[in-house]
Amino acid sequence: MAGVKVYTTENCPYCRMVQAFLRKNDVEYELVDVGKDREAAREMIEISGQRGVPVTVFGDEVVVGFDPRKLRELFGTPPEETVHDVVIVGAGPAGLTAAVYCARKLMKTVVIAENIGGQAAWSWAIENYMGFSTISGEELVRKFEEQVRGFDVHLEIESVGEIRKEDDTILVKTASGIVYRSRTLILASGKEPRRLGLPDEDRLMGKGVSVCAICDAPLYRDKPVAVVGGGNAALQTAIEMTKFASSVALIARRSLRCDEVYLERAKEAGVQTFSHHEVTALHGDAGLTGITVRDRETGEETALGVEGLFLAIGLAPNTGFLRNLVALNERGEILIDENGHTNVPGIFAAGDATCVKAKQIIVAAGDGAKAALEAHEYFERFTGRPIEGRAVCV
Repeated sequence: MAGVKVYTTENCPYCRMVQAFLRKNDVEYELVDVGKDREAAREMIEISGQRGVPVTVFGDEVVVGFDPRKLRELFGTPPEETVHDVVIVGAGPAGLTAAVYCARKLMKTVVIAENIGGQAAWSWAIENYMGFSTISGEELVRKFEEQVRGFDVHLEIESVGEIRKEDDTILVKTASGIVYRSRTLILASGKEPRRLGLPDEDRLMGKGVSVCAICDAPLYRDKPVAVVGGGNAALQTAIEMTKFASSVALIARRSLRCDEVYLERAKEAGVQTFSHHEVTALHGDAGLTGITVRDRETGEETALGVEGLFLAIGLAPNTGFLRNLVALNERGEILIDENGHTNVPGIFAAGDATCVKAKQIIVAAGDGAKAALEAHEYFERFTGRPIEGRAVCV
């Protein structure tokens, strides 16, 4: 299909999702890197009104971000409805690891996720995953994905709209209406970025406000920006943004809660820090032109002229779509036992969406493996027979 153009940046995980979707549906497209081509960046902003990637253009259609429903309407064909042995919701470290383990047990496996990699894909640098002294989130996720694609796993880039249990079958319905039926289910939906909750935040999202610095950083070259947050992710974002922006301000509601190494790096990089401050207002019509921050101790307000605001204020469990399917705790996390069992037979969970305290890539991957092994054992009991050819190494 000629005439499809995708505006992207080199490290954007959502841009890769658009490309994967188009390739899967045999759609030819032109790729334009707006992180390297400033004229193309201006063209993209003029067409879409967005200072964020990806943007897909086809004729008069402009698709902002990775929008599976819209992309399917334009380019996709719905798959045939079949019954799988396991459906895995989420393709972060927990979901992808679970997929490998299920596939190795010869279970008919489908993974449904809005993106591949989850939070891990947003990481500038990972320094605590065994086997790698330092690796970017993009590279680690790519290795995870390559391993998954080496097995017979159906990977569907979509968001889940509804899950319900009918007798002994679990029905998973995507946002675009496709239904998958399965004997078992592994929930590995991870977390999603928190928002400030300020007026005009939604209006300015993609027009100065961003939750994905690794995606949008090149579009703010030589522009003043601010980062909100006080943890490791916020400090990493602020440090990396100094490579692009003309100035970087870091705004934290409390004292900084990060590893000591990041404090020194931020100081050396020239990050201006506002501890015990909060953003109280966003300014700008067509795009962000500034913010107001308030000292939480004195009440004094300061106006900062910035064109970019990157949110790194924590994450919330991505469990809203479950609608009482399984038990959750007061934080919205899925309650599981030490082996990944939820309170519903046949439904398992792993990763950062669960009540497990440690929110780490290596922990999520390990718990994904445990959930897969338990799902396989349940499946054998459910069917009353071992899966044919199950004698594989573990």
